[in-house]
Amino acid sequence: QVQLVQSEAGLVQPGGSLTLSCAASGIVLSLYAMGWYRQSPGKQRELVAALSSDDSANYDDSVKGRLTISRDNAKNTVYLQMNSLQAEDTAVYYCNGHRRIFGRDFDYWGQGNQVTVSS
Repeated sequence: QVQLVQSEAGLVQPGGSLTLSCAASGIVLSLYAMGWYRQSPGKQRELVAALSSDDSANYDDSVKGRLTISRDNAKNTVYLQMNSLQAEDTAVYYCNGHRRIFGRDFDYWGQGNQVTVSS
């Protein structure tokens, strides 16, 4: 069985920091492109950070310079380090793993973390 298990929800004050984790079982994360998505009320789920299988990282302009995606292959875990958080960063954050094999797409999702930034 494939599972992506994310860390607990987080509550931080504006300007604070938080690190999310996503631990995989049933797949080898080093073979997958990884992404962190977020969704807030009334909005579509959006990709904010992506890590290719060659470990090239890309970020949405709204989070560039504040969020960092990384993976630890020994722990089969991907992380999202979040700094200088603001109220507009409040959302449910989801990790995703994607791989295409012989013309078929495989996507796996974590259960989501509620991140709340408030004073």
